[in-house]
Amino acid sequence: MQILGDILDATMQGGREGCRISNISRKANLSHYTVLEKCSKLISAGLVEPVNHDRYRIFMVTEKGLDFIHEFRKFQGLVESMNFRY
Repeated sequence: MQILGDILDATMQGGREGCRISNISRKANLSHYTVLEKCSKLISAGLVEPVNHDRYRIFMVTEKGLDFIHEFRKFQGLVESMNFRY
């Protein structure tokens, strides 16, 4: 869950222009292939949307993805306040 959250956070930082895989990989500190694999799961879940641009593909967080990030952060805050590890 944390990896998916990191990828969504990195993608969200791209704003309206979206974010390329290389940028997501760098910001989330994950390999290129791990990000591709996880992004395909996020696309299937409707949390991220791919957009083709000239020679590359960018990823943008959907409204559903923004809702997920908001709820995930609330969950993280709850877990941290209870001193649990997840």
